[in-house]
This record gives sequence, structure tokens and C-alpha cells, in this order.
Amino acid sequence: MFGGKMIRFLVLFSLLVQVTWAQKGGQPAVGGGGGGGQQNAPPPRPLALMKKWPTLSGYPPLVIARGGFTGLFPESSVTAIDMALSSAASDLAVLCNLQLTKDSVGLCVTSLNLENTTNIEDSFPNASKTYKINGEDVKGYFAMDYSFKALRDKVTIVQNILSRPDVFDNTSPLGSVEEVLHSRPPLFWLNVQYDSFYNEHKLSMSDYIENTIGFQSIQYLSCTEIGFLKKMAKKVTNDTRLILTFLGPDAIEPTEKKKYSDILKDLKAVRAFASGILVPKEYIWPLNENGYLAQRTTLVADAHKFDLEVFAAAFANDIPGSYNYSYDPVAEYLQFINDPNNMVDGFVTDFSQTAANAIACLAGNDTDKKVNALIITHNGASGTYPGCTDLAYEQAVKDGADIIDCSVQMSKDGVAFCLDSPDLARDTTAMSTFLTRAVSIPEIQKEKGIFSFDLTWTEIQSLKPKMYSPFEQNSGLERNPEAKNKGKLISLGDFLGFAKTKPVGVLISIENARYLASKMHLDVVDAVTKTLKNASLEKKQVMIQSDDSAVLSKFKGESGYKRLLRFEEISGVSKQAAEEVKKYADGAVLSRRSLIDIDFDCTTKQTNAVKALHDCNVSVYVYVMRNEFVHIPLDYYADPTIEIATYVIDVEVDGIITEFPKTASRYLRSPCANIHAVYTILASPPGELLKILPKRVIQTKDFPPPPLEIKDIVDPPLPPVGAVPVLDSKPPPQGPHGAQAPAPSSGMAVAANFGFSLAAFMALGLLSMGH
Repeated sequence: MFGGKMIRFLVLFSLLVQVTWAQKGGQPAVGGGGGGGQQNAPPPRPLALMKKWPTLSGYPPLVIARGGFTGLFPESSVTAIDMALSSAASDLAVLCNLQLTKDSVGLCVTSLNLENTTNIEDSFPNASKTYKINGEDVKGYFAMDYSFKALRDKVTIVQNILSRPDVFDNTSPLGSVEEVLHSRPPLFWLNVQYDSFYNEHKLSMSDYIENTIGFQSIQYLSCTEIGFLKKMAKKVTNDTRLILTFLGPDAIEPTEKKKYSDILKDLKAVRAFASGILVPKEYIWPLNENGYLAQRTTLVADAHKFDLEVFAAAFANDIPGSYNYSYDPVAEYLQFINDPNNMVDGFVTDFSQTAANAIACLAGNDTDKKVNALIITHNGASGTYPGCTDLAYEQAVKDGADIIDCSVQMSKDGVAFCLDSPDLARDTTAMSTFLTRAVSIPEIQKEKGIFSFDLTWTEIQSLKPKMYSPFEQNSGLERNPEAKNKGKLISLGDFLGFAKTKPVGVLISIENARYLASKMHLDVVDAVTKTLKNASLEKKQVMIQSDDSAVLSKFKGESGYKRLLRFEEISGVSKQAAEEVKKYADGAVLSRRSLIDIDFDCTTKQTNAVKALHDCNVSVYVYVMRNEFVHIPLDYYADPTIEIATYVIDVEVDGIITEFPKTASRYLRSPCANIHAVYTILASPPGELLKILPKRVIQTKDFPPPPLEIKDIVDPPLPPVGAVPVLDSKPPPQGPHGAQAPAPSSGMAVAANFGFSLAAFMALGLLSMGH
């Protein structure tokens, strides 16, 4: 959300522009006309002064907030409206989907059946009715059966999308049209639903609008029915623009009894009674059967030829669209405005701030300059391709990463290669090929695994990589399925050779060095040191990361290397701990929650970690950023760009570690990454959203993480490495590898752990044999 200063600036700027326009006698007519072919201009929109846009009006695409900020709050609640108005620029319209009570009071609610958006069933049990709507019987609760007072007194609103947080459910009554207008939105968009249905039951939408609201309050009036719009075209003034709302291609329009897809073929006829069309976004960018973008239609360009504005509906950060967007909602908005010949004129969205940021900040604003924060990959662009593969690293470079990373694992015959974990089961097809090699090593992980140091490099190279989607099992959020097994694993030497030819630095992560030395007789530190020297990266930035201070001590004498010490989740850093970190490392790698505390999916407060470490000249890098909305606290509105902006601008980290470098690069190379820019992207301060959560839903963490202590920093010296065992063709024993060695001081936290029990290995092995 905008910081307070930015909100005040935009308000003042808006007022200044409006005063200037008023002094000049208003704005000349621009673009398409309103009803009946009249010429009418959209109302003043201040951001339009900044540059000319290739929309039909010349203004920026309009952000249309459906019922306010419905991505977080119930539709048309006071909080939803206020949030939309405060978190977006003045180029904003609030959309109200109109329903009528039996005493002709207008409600702003999307669904005709109130059972979907309110608690009406609890308030009026066993009172549902059945009506025929568009030829089908629909059972539920309908506003026209109740007076406004009855609904106001007994009914509260809830989220109508079940996957969204319900923490604000039943905290607000149904919102009336008059109440939404009382909030004074810059622009008001009234969408009429089911006009014919209401007429059948002796309620008139047109009479309500004309006699109760008045056209002067409505800048955009849309409807799914041609008959209603033709009637309104004879009544509206030049200040109200009529829009035909399209349903699905095969749905039947009530007036002309034609499919909406057929109506779309005669845009000239539509222009006779409307100045624009509102269509589902798939009308412009359809998806193929696999969930990827198909070829763009010519709808926008065709409509603009007839002076018809084109508005695209239903955008939401938390409803995944095409796999092409990699769960980045900004990418989806940009897809609709990146071509000047096919730029839509506006978006209907549940997350108005993301749309506003995309338009004002990120549309064609890439620069070579970047704020002083490094973009470091986590297994390359592992949100797009299987992690640590050649394709993931190539994509990371294309996407604008500053540093690409290699988590070093060791093969049985001593080859260092890149993979996130020594357990091959998660990130490769090892489970179907080497099921009998599964063993339990509690020093490394709780679950059984197929470990790299039990296979030769030749055996490992025979495996295919596997895309890892950390939220697929619980949320169904699969990453780029077409690339599920694409790419190949590469050795550390090949990784460094690739990086040497690209404009990037490298981060080498070393884990489990103690176990490898004491139990597997493998010296991973020596392997990394020799490979780095052979690569001759004198002109490259080289970072060495580990959770073991003894590993970093091995690189203390290497000039030009930056050592990073990684920690588990902590709640703060004392001055003494920060000073101790400085003895071993140049930087600290901390989890997101170690920098901003999170409780009940909301941020609570910023810890002192960055300040304490910066005071001791220790850089701070935050891990790991992911685009999937289920990974993001509510404060950031399911928008990874807002989360990145918070850590870079507010927390002032020195770099972010991400699986989606393109998302980070787009923001960090935009003008809005500059806090002094006219328009910048900021999130709400930690704890602000928590303040407005109903007390009944707030839960306090039972066991907050401890602060960083010296014992978490200092590790004993690494054990000596024994003789390398002679290789043979026999598989390793099925039990643990010898006695237990000291566990690493910390480990990378991940959102989900996909370990495998022996039973799971056997079952999945049988399934793979069946294929």
C-alpha cells in the first residue's frame, strides 16, 4: 500500500489537476461517444497528464475495482471500498454490481443469489426459493424477496471466493449503492445484472437509476442486455458512458437471443448504442487446453476501429491464469497492455493496487539502472524450469538475475554438481530408476532418500530433472508443466564456465560438509576451491554461502570472495551476535520471517536484524522469494512485487534470493523502485493489517523463534577427510551410513517437505513400472 506521504501527495496532486481543469472550463471530448452515438468524454483522470497512452481515450487503462478491494475484504464493505481508494492512484473506478431489494433499494453485490455472498441462510433458515433464471431453475436467497431493513438488520457479507481468507467475514452489512457513492470514488461504474429478471418481478432497474441515483453520479453504466442499454441511450447525459457486458461466448443475450460470440461479430451494431464493451479476459487472450496462452485475438484493434473502448474482466491475483505468467499477477496485466496496437482500455479487478502499479510503474518502464539490491537466484530460475538445470540458469540470465547460484552436491566418485538437495528423489527421476538405493540418513533429513553420494556422476547424469512445485501438493499450484522434465543437471565446473561468459556473478552454497567428510570421505570444500580456481573468475563477484561457520573459515584467505552465513528463523540479533557474525562472514542470509515477523498470515513487526547487522558492516540477504500467492502474507495482497518492494525499500536488504528473478528484475529496474519517485510501490507497514483483524480470529504464536545467539554462529572445525573408498558395483547398505555425525547448525527452510517413506517408494515404483 502507499505510504502516508505518497497518499497525501497523490490526493493533493489530484486536487491540483482538477482545479486546473475547472479553471480551463473542463476537458474536450475524446474518443468514443455514449448512448445513441453522442460524443462524450470520460471524466478527468490526473495520471493522463504524464504521457499519452495508446488507449482509445489517450488515458492510461482504467483500473476498475469490483466492489472495492475484494481480493481481501467482502465485496462493497466499507473496508473494501476504503482500501481500494487509498491504495491506488486517482485513475480508479469502483464497480457496483446492482441488485434490488423488494422495496427498490440498490445493493452492490455480484451474485443474484445472496447465499453465495452473505450469511443469509443462517439469518433466514429454510427460506430459500427457486426462480427460473436464463431458462434454468436456481434455488437460493434473492434480494428482491426482502426489504432493505430486513437485510440490513440480519444479514452480513462474506467472501464469495472460498479460497480467500475468511477473517473479515460477517463484520459488515450489505453495502447499498448510496453508501458506495458516499465514499466519493473518483469514478463510479454501475453494472446492471438481470434487468429482465427484475422486470418480470415488477422491479425496474432503469427507474431506480433514473429516479433514485441519477445519471450524474454514474460515469460508466454497463449491462449484459442490449434492450436495457438501448433504452438508457435515450436518457443518459454526455457524462455517462454505456458499456455492453459480455458473458461467455455460448451464453445467450436476453434481448436478441443470440450468442455473445455472434454479437461480437458485428461491432458496428454495438457502437450504435454503446461506447464500449466489457469482456472476459479470455476474449482477448484465450488459453489452450493445457493452460498456456493461445494466439491473441484481434478484438481490441477491431473494436477501436469502431470507437469502442474495450475493458477486460475478471482479474485476480489469487486465481491462477496462464502458466505463462508464472504466478506473477503483474505479468498478466502487462500482457494486455504491452502492445500499443492492442492495449485494453481498462481492467475489472479484485486487486486494484496491483493493476495500478502495473500501469503506472511497470508498463514499458524497464531501465538499465537498478536500485542497490542484488537479485540472487535460488536454484536458477527454478520457478520456470527444473532447478539447477542448464535451462534454469539460462533463463535466470535472461530474466535479469545479478547472481546465479549453485548448491553443491557430491557424487560417489567425487564430482561436484549443482542441485538443491543431496536427496535426488525430489528434483530428479531417481525414484523410478534407483528405488533400491533409498536409505535413511537422519543427520541430513528425517525421511528416506536417494542420495547423490551413493551414485556415480554417470548414474546421476542418466536421470532427468524434475520440476519442483512447493505448493502443488496442498494448493494444486503446479509450475510450468510443459517443462516438467526439461533441461539437464550440470557439474560445478560447467556451471562456472557458463557464468563466466554471462554478465552475472555466482553464489556457491555448501551444506553437509561435515557428514561428507566424516562418513563419505568426500571433501566438498576442496572440490569447490579447486573448481573455482580452475574457472578463473577474477572479474566476477563470487559468493560462498554456508550454514557452517567452519566452512566459511576455509575461504577466509581467498581475496575477492564474499562469505555468507545462513541462519534458520530468528526473532532478532544482538550487538554481540552481529559482531560475532562479522568474524566469519561478510553477509548474513536470513529468512523472510527473520526480518518481518508474521502471525496469522499477517505481518506483525520488523525485527532489528537488518539494523544490527548493518551496524557491524554485515550485508543482509533475504530468502526465499516465491510468486505463488499462498506463500505471501495478506499484507502484500497476493502480489510478489509488493513483497519484494517491502524488503528492498522498507527493510533495506542488500539482496533478495528468489526462484522468479524476472519478477524481481522488472520491479527493481523500474522507476518505482526509487522511493523518491512520483509514484512508488510500498506495502503497508508491518502490523497495520493485523490491527483491523477481528479479535476473534487473531491467534498468537505459542513458540516465537529465538534471537540469534553466539552458539548459533560458531561451529567446531571440520573433521578430517578420510581416504576415498574404492568404487564397486554393489549398492550401498540399506541402513544409515555409520554413526551419527554432528548435525549442521542450520538448514534451508522450505514451504513443504516431500520426503518419501519406504512404503511410498515401493508404491510409486510399482506405478512407474506400470507405465
